[in-house]
Amino acid sequence: MTRRFVTLDVFTDTALAGNPLAVVLDAEGLDTAAMQALAGEFNLSETVFVLPPEASRHRARLRIFTPATELPFAGHPTLGTAVLLALRDRRAGLTDALAFGLETTLGTLACVIVPGEGRGTGRFKMPVLPEFLGDGPEPDAVAAALGLEPAEIGFQRHAPSRHGAGPGFLFVPLASREALGRARVVSSALAALGPAAALYCYTPDPEGLGHRYQARMFAPHLGVAEDPATGSAAAAFAGVMMQFEPLGEGEHDLVLTQGVAMGRPSTIGVQLCIEAGALRSVEISGSAVLVSEGTLLV
Repeated sequence: MTRRFVTLDVFTDTALAGNPLAVVLDAEGLDTAAMQALAGEFNLSETVFVLPPEASRHRARLRIFTPATELPFAGHPTLGTAVLLALRDRRAGLTDALAFGLETTLGTLACVIVPGEGRGTGRFKMPVLPEFLGDGPEPDAVAAALGLEPAEIGFQRHAPSRHGAGPGFLFVPLASREALGRARVVSSALAALGPAAALYCYTPDPEGLGHRYQARMFAPHLGVAEDPATGSAAAAFAGVMMQFEPLGEGEHDLVLTQGVAMGRPSTIGVQLCIEAGALRSVEISGSAVLVSEGTLLV
């Protein structure tokens, strides 16, 4: 049986930047082992398999795999697949902004996409709020695991912390962009950090107004040496902001720049809505561009 696939670059409006994504259409009949093998064949940070939705009012059901394991949710696969499906609907004569639900293991994500010519922009609302998973390790241990000095860990109120919105992350604030650029995973020191987790390093971005940060994400335990853009971490980053920043009532927009050190710059928008001092919703936004289309012969 042949199956169609498409690749996109996500969290960018420029091809050959952002985070590459493979989307396998016509995924019915593939079991988990076959999906995992195909994700390994594509060898991108994530591969998505599109299935019919369980609820007819939704657009599709997604299964998301890294080269090593299946994930309950990931941001760039969700946005990229939403843009792709909107573009396919556009070919069917629907030209305005499209709103639909995408089912994942984590829950159903409400998406709004504006399709263009071979690309699109959009946003989706998280079905869950970030969860605080505990304080991070001591700066000495974190610094050793990243090849940095302890004094380079932390800035202002920010200290290492653990948060998750689906996948869990160890968030590591770094004192400068120079330290962010030098960060690297020291495998022999990872065990001292506790349970395996993706390392999301971030530092303030002085360019532009508002809450802007530059970031890098390392997840060797998932088969991802470094990720150009990590939407699930962006969603969990809302929890970091609630923990360390004095945010007031209303909506707050963040901009996260990632992938610069890899030569694949990505831009992720995050919107937090705070009511009565509590986080009420998180939305992730960005763009995606079609890169290739083909047919799987297996």
